[in-house]
Amino acid sequence: MKRPTISDIAEAAGVSIGAVSFALNDRPGVSAQTRERIRAIADEMGWQPSAAARNLSAARAEAIGLVIARDAATLGVEPFYMKFIAGLETELSGTGTALVLQVVGDHERAIEALRGLWAARRIDATILTDLWVDDSRVAALEKLGLPGVLVGHPSVRPAGSTIPAVWSDDAAALTEAVGYLAGIGHRRIARVGGLVSLSHTHIRTAAFRAAAHQHRLAAAEVVDTDYTWEAGAWATERLLTAAEPPTAIMFDNDIMATAGLHVARKLGVDVPGRLSIVAGDDSQLCEMAYPALSALARDIHAYGANTARILLGGLPGDYQDATPRLLLRDSIASPPRN
Repeated sequence: MKRPTISDIAEAAGVSIGAVSFALNDRPGVSAQTRERIRAIADEMGWQPSAAARNLSAARAEAIGLVIARDAATLGVEPFYMKFIAGLETELSGTGTALVLQVVGDHERAIEALRGLWAARRIDATILTDLWVDDSRVAALEKLGLPGVLVGHPSVRPAGSTIPAVWSDDAAALTEAVGYLAGIGHRRIARVGGLVSLSHTHIRTAAFRAAAHQHRLAAAEVVDTDYTWEAGAWATERLLTAAEPPTAIMFDNDIMATAGLHVARKLGVDVPGRLSIVAGDDSQLCEMAYPALSALARDIHAYGANTARILLGGLPGDYQDATPRLLLRDSIASPPRN
């Protein structure tokens, strides 16, 4: 039986999600009559808050920390984070919960920032993004007793950890995309991946190689990068100037995919006549490009909103978000005949 959420209670009560959160957490913002009605509906439905939500409701800062360990210069051109944060704010603002954002250079500084925010009672919980295969921040959260949510596959958690996670099935998305390209005749497909330290990079690369083996591709090279425009351009030029260049390249994000399109034009390689391109994230960059770039699309705004809902008790524990799907535009075609 599906566990009831605050969204279900809100629908049954005919009120907003924010009103439900106020009532269940005994916070001002709703009338006494509405509070009692919402609580009665919650009891009738058998609603129970998640561990993260219980910790959050008992705290007093009414703020969530998001400390991003990335180069601030590259973060400013990353569409993913802008949409993700917008999704977070959609849910948090409805309950009067603030988002405390910091951008730091590495995990050591991220841990220091979270330790300081937690000690000063400036945050009640945190959200960890860009999870590494061996992520020191996860163990630090456990040691501090700081509630949080992991944005990434739960396999990154240490044994016995109870920190909830929200993730999507990146492996299924890569498998679908490789299968489609192989199905229309591509035998030489390359992948321009992200940072090798990231857990989702390992998951995607493993899925890519498994799919390449399944479809018996003639070549399936992987080039690891740092997600930037410059790295995407460098990787594309390297691949396209090889003795046997790929006929399709899959990029781990939209920025590198548009850089790849730029390099292909510079080298006189027609897209999609001689080269098909797939972006790992979908954004307006993909739609504005010419030809428009096919992409592994998902609702990033909803991804951020669902992350916030775990903390607010609207979703119970771990939550698998929708799987990205291949969105076909004009950058994919059958490979040229030799």
